[in-house]
Amino acid sequence: RASDGTPVQMGRSEKMSKSLKNVVDPAYIIDTYGADTARLFMLSDCPPERDMDWTDAGIEGCWRYVNRLWKLVADALPNLQDQGSFNPADLPAGAVLRQTHQTIAAVTEDIEHFRMNRAVARIRELSNALEDFKPASVADWQTMRFALETLVQLLAPMLPHLAEELWQHLGYQQMVIETPWPVADARHLIVEQVTIAIQINGKLRGTIELPPKMPQDKVQAAALAQPNVAKQLEGQTVRKVIVIPDKVVNVVV
Repeated sequence: RASDGTPVQMGRSEKMSKSLKNVVDPAYIIDTYGADTARLFMLSDCPPERDMDWTDAGIEGCWRYVNRLWKLVADALPNLQDQGSFNPADLPAGAVLRQTHQTIAAVTEDIEHFRMNRAVARIRELSNALEDFKPASVADWQTMRFALETLVQLLAPMLPHLAEELWQHLGYQQMVIETPWPVADARHLIVEQVTIAIQINGKLRGTIELPPKMPQDKVQAAALAQPNVAKQLEGQTVRKVIVIPDKVVNVVV
């Protein structure tokens, strides 16, 4: 309600414009959250050709993520400094190493095609995986160091101030902006398993892990045999099964 108690009606969403006097003051955003956070929110919100809706929740979410990145590196530093020198090409294969190289390839392609929002999403997926990673050996910590260094390099075009600080904390004197862009190792880009969502009448009921490009009849059989899906289908008549290769199986009942 307005100050006089009268109801206030929500209007339609409008593009920011100086003439409409509805712009957000960048000075306030930068003073409150920092330039990196503001930049990350604008890049991650939507493709550049679309209008964006500025929200306090969105900018605060990006600010929390920036703090998580700092904590991720800071928490790992005591164990990263004692691993000695190593060649990333000699690291043993594993899920984290594979995701790191796949992220390099995907982010490189996204940036080249100006898909910055997708690049940000892929970087966040990698950082989430590193937060969940629990190194248990020297090789694991070497993989962690390589992955964190790669993460900082990929972040540099979007969060230059944070990336330079993290790069220095990782022990480098040369600025990250002067460091060559990471290159994905083709050996780790081969997809061994894909996660396929299983829907019943459009609602997600389970997932399965299968090799890519499996025949549709085998994908359908595996989807219908998934325990939760089989339970949901008890007493139901399956009218159609739609298989979108390597992505979704939708069961219509």
